[in-house]
Amino acid sequence: MGGGVGGHAPGVSLGVEEEFLLVDPASGECVGHAEDVLERAGPHRWRASGGSFHTELLGSQVEAVTGVCHDLPGLRAQLRYGRARLAEAARERGALLVASGTPVLGGSPPPAARGERFAAIVSAYGDVVEDYQACGCHVHVGVPDRESAVAVVNHLRPWLPVLVALAANSPFDRGRPTRYAARRMMEMARFPGAGVPPWSASAADYDARVAALVESGALVDGAMTFWLARPSPRWPTVEVRAGDAAATADEAVLQAALVRGLVAAALAELAAGREAPRVDGQVCAAALWNAARHGLDGAMVDPVSHRAVPAWRLLDGLVARAAPALEEAGDLDAVFRLVEGVRRAGTGADRQRRAARRGGPRAVVDMLVRQTESGGLDGAGTGPDGGPDVVGGPAEGTGEPPGATSGEKPGVWDASERVPEPDAP
Repeated sequence: MGGGVGGHAPGVSLGVEEEFLLVDPASGECVGHAEDVLERAGPHRWRASGGSFHTELLGSQVEAVTGVCHDLPGLRAQLRYGRARLAEAARERGALLVASGTPVLGGSPPPAARGERFAAIVSAYGDVVEDYQACGCHVHVGVPDRESAVAVVNHLRPWLPVLVALAANSPFDRGRPTRYAARRMMEMARFPGAGVPPWSASAADYDARVAALVESGALVDGAMTFWLARPSPRWPTVEVRAGDAAATADEAVLQAALVRGLVAAALAELAAGREAPRVDGQVCAAALWNAARHGLDGAMVDPVSHRAVPAWRLLDGLVARAAPALEEAGDLDAVFRLVEGVRRAGTGADRQRRAARRGGPRAVVDMLVRQTESGGLDGAGTGPDGGPDVVGGPAEGTGEPPGATSGEKPGVWDASERVPEPDAP
């Protein structure tokens, strides 16, 4: 397939929500310009299929939502468009767009976004949300019905910590090195019901649990669960929210491809009559903590075997589980290339730390700005080995938006920044 992706057979539907921070060009601190930026961004190019731009909880956050996609090139085109459009609008307002799970530098907490629901959230959780600027990459994958969605989430539970480790991109928090690869997980832990979701026997069982949390006041409404995977409260999809904001569009594509492969594997298991294992919730919590603390650097707890396993071995196991669906969609080669890009260059957290060692926290912000607007894991138009883009060009009929390939800043990082490949499992 060369440097391209997919093209053999469209997979089930998928879409991605990407959350970003807005920072001041001079100080690198977060600024509350979301409303102005969104006004300048205008309507989404793929709005007919659901693409949109939104506010988030605080005024320093904006969100780009893709329309419904069926292949990775089409998804990548929309991701790159959303980033390019928001980055341009941010510059027009005197700000920069940054993809990081938490703010690198401090500053005054921005105001909450306007709206009754945001006001209700601030009222319910108090100072817990006053400076909650965590940003994630949320993946939606289509499923046949709500019963299937709940059963699929059960199957996803053991893999959620691995997805967290792969996407770790928040080692700093308001000017402080935290020693966590995915500090965003610790921010999310402030809220009731965060982390790996409980095992549910049915959609009715799941809904009853959510209703009890709402009735108790722990949740503002049924759409506000904090679990890392859930049946979407609005769409016929499973929504996975394990990943920090993806440093590059390619890493968002990787997260989406793996989630879709895991969902397909779960549906195959269910079709064969195999229920998800009831892995222990506390062991899942330990695995999640390990993933947040160390990323892919070290051992993780395997929730199924209850043993400490090298993180890269668990990631290889995740890819193997998703491989049949990835191969059927023609995406397996692209996923191998993307995983190899992370293996060679490190996670987003690894790269943030290296930038800080070279030039301090401000150098991290500068690197994040470049990565956010970059299409690939190694700069404009090239893959980790200097070859073609690892996920290729646009899918037929999608149309790569103007400026998405030309004008990108090459050299998101150079060869000297790469880390040695970890020992193979």
